[in-house]
Amino acid sequence: MHIYIFGANQAFNPILPATGEIIWSVISFVVLLALLVKFAFPPVKKIMTDRTAKIRSDIEAAEMARLEAERVLAEYRSQLEEGRKEANRLVDEARKTAGLVREDLLKRAQEEAADIKRRADESLIIEKERVMSELRSSVGDLAVELASRVISYEIDRVSIDPLVVQFLSEVGATTK
Repeated sequence: MHIYIFGANQAFNPILPATGEIIWSVISFVVLLALLVKFAFPPVKKIMTDRTAKIRSDIEAAEMARLEAERVLAEYRSQLEEGRKEANRLVDEARKTAGLVREDLLKRAQEEAADIKRRADESLIIEKERVMSELRSSVGDLAVELASRVISYEIDRVSIDPLVVQFLSEVGATTK
């Protein structure tokens, strides 16, 4: 018994498989493809969709982070500029304050020098008055002493003149 298979009367070809093998290969491929479509492709598609969504969200997060970093950098630069302006303002203020303090110190020093001069002048006046008072007292004592000497001598013009000259020379020597 001979079974005739489609194309059985043809000659054997080493490149092409047998007809039965081709049919079973096609059936196996279709069943395998159906199983893959039913069971394997949905999870793979879900994984690919999730991966795409994750990549997209990561890109969006990176973009947001970049924008936030730019905002923070701009804010930092603004604060840095404000800090520089504040530092310059403080330096200017310190210079003005130092100038005012210097002027105040000079004014105080001048006032103190004037006060010291005034006190020295007052001290000189007081000392001069004290010396004048002592001088008057000494002159008074000398006058009394001279009077007592004059009284002890005879009062005649010739004997008094050398006494007056001596007295004046003594007074002149003590006042110098």
